[in-house]
Amino acid sequence: MKNFFFCLCFPFLPYAQTTFHGSEIGVEIFAGASNLGGSIGGNLKYAAILNERWAVGPSFRYQRTWSNNFGQKIGFATYGGGVYAHYRIQNALFLGGEFEMLRNPFNFILLNYTSRTWAPTLFLGGGFSREFNGKIRVNGGIFYDVINAENSPFRSSYSIQIKDEQGQVVRILPIIYRIAFFFPIGASGE
Repeated sequence: MKNFFFCLCFPFLPYAQTTFHGSEIGVEIFAGASNLGGSIGGNLKYAAILNERWAVGPSFRYQRTWSNNFGQKIGFATYGGGVYAHYRIQNALFLGGEFEMLRNPFNFILLNYTSRTWAPTLFLGGGFSREFNGKIRVNGGIFYDVINAENSPFRSSYSIQIKDEQGQVVRILPIIYRIAFFFPIGASGE
């Protein structure tokens, strides 16, 4: 995994060192719960600001999930890392791609604690991006998972359903929404 992560980040390093315009820390938080269980977690991103339009860097995700379904208590963690690139347009919109490899026991149908497998995700999308007073940037977007792995921890978040003539769900589209907050940590300049 370390070699794979380095290979994904390596192409960004030479470019970032020559045209660096500061950096940001991004935070994306998720929480949901019911009387049967819940999940809480988040994603931490480092953004190297290559110029006024491009933000690229690594990300790390951790999520804790628990369940008390019919008296059977279970809990597990999903974690992993990846890389992302966002193209910002006029302090109003962004387009982006986000790749992550997540270690996860979840297989959409059954929970397998003995075989923790890696789940690849590749989200492409875009949405709203706005900086406020140079202190915070808010990104809110819709993303489509191109890979849509069977053991993706995001599958329970997919909500757009395609139904047949009888009203039966025949397909669930791998689309999610994300809201992230970015905080500048480096001074602008060359």
